Amino acid sequence: MSRRTVLAIAAGAALVLTACTGTGAASKGADAKAPDDPSKVSGTIKVLTQRTDLVQDGTMKKYAAAFNRTYPKVKVEFEALTNYEADVKIRMNTENYGDVLMIPGVVKKSDYPRFFASLGTRAERGRKYRFTDFTTVDGKVYGQSPIGVTPGFVYNKKVWREAGVTKWPTTPAEFLGDLEAIKSRTDAVPYYTNFAAQWPLTSWTFVNGSVGCDTGATTKLADGDPWAKGSDLRVGDTLLYDIVHRGLAEKDPTTTNWELSKPQLAKGKIATQWLGTWAIVQFQDAAKKAGANPDDIGFMPFPAQVDGKFCAVVGPDYNQAVNVHSKHKEAARAWIDWFTDKSGYDRDNLAISPLKNAPLPDVLKPYEEQGVRLIELDDTKGAQVKAIDDQSEVGINKPDYRQDLVDLARGARKGSLDSFLAGLSRKWTEAQKTVGS
Repeated sequence: MSRRTVLAIAAGAALVLTACTGTGAASKGADAKAPDDPSKVSGTIKVLTQRTDLVQDGTMKKYAAAFNRTYPKVKVEFEALTNYEADVKIRMNTENYGDVLMIPGVVKKSDYPRFFASLGTRAERGRKYRFTDFTTVDGKVYGQSPIGVTPGFVYNKKVWREAGVTKWPTTPAEFLGDLEAIKSRTDAVPYYTNFAAQWPLTSWTFVNGSVGCDTGATTKLADGDPWAKGSDLRVGDTLLYDIVHRGLAEKDPTTTNWELSKPQLAKGKIATQWLGTWAIVQFQDAAKKAGANPDDIGFMPFPAQVDGKFCAVVGPDYNQAVNVHSKHKEAARAWIDWFTDKSGYDRDNLAISPLKNAPLPDVLKPYEEQGVRLIELDDTKGAQVKAIDDQSEVGINKPDYRQDLVDLARGARKGSLDSFLAGLSRKWTEAQKTVGS
């Protein structure tokens, strides 16, 4: 789940790259209507998925068996793709890209009607589901994520308690002070960058919106300077820099190991990582395998408050869609609706349900208790942000610039933080001049 999930969020948070070409692009769109009578829906549908693990261990087959209790005449076949984005991009030059698929980042949002069948109107679906903005084109919705995710710090509660910290820090300065306490009072590495894996560094972009508790944070990326004084990304990037610069991260970031970091955090050898809710179940599983206590795995919001309250942005994972060329659109739509509403996939992954009236997962009960505000960002200008990012070559959803930031902080690269961020600002604002709204 790890890397692919983070990249899926990146695609959802800023939609998206250049359009595919080929026969798929010739279609004018269609609707995938919800079936009235489950007993009459039939056909064999192929579901493309990035979850190779769940196909290999039989979990997806179990979901299909449960689905068949409601839709007995629909046969569901799964195809898991390790290199999902690249493989599906090639397939979408034909009409053969499954009946149900995760919308890949390579497709422009404006091209959704050319490749996917509509699931209904935004007005209709928005009453029941979260995240409809992210796949809406001209008032129609073309995809639905089965889970919601929010960024935050996965941390070992036992280590933090041993350091004398029992409350979530409310400012970056307080957070740094807590990491200093962990360094001086425990044997744990206070913070782990996962620098070598690269993709975890992209998670730092998702501080955007949480720092200022601003649903218009994406619009600000399109219209303003993301690294202006006090801006969300500047606050986040400065915190990452300070963590490394003060020696509060691992000694040699180039030797980090993502898979090993999970049992190390579970056993208290690492105290903290900035990831997302999707990671919690992986760290808990690692704790069980390592003989550690899974209840020691905690999750906390970014250390910033507005009017005395933390905020956390909730966004979609990969969005499921119906191939506009599918010969079994009704069956494909039935799968998406059932998987979203009834499968329990969200609970199995300790994730936020896309259903607005669903309770939060138990792992986020502390968020409820402390009154953390969960907000969704307006994605109206998401495609524009992606275009600016591509033109500027900054790469807010790529690891490169934050690897450079970490290298700067540890002295492997020359320069100051201010000049580094000023350079990002310059590239970004110059690109804004060439990208239309």
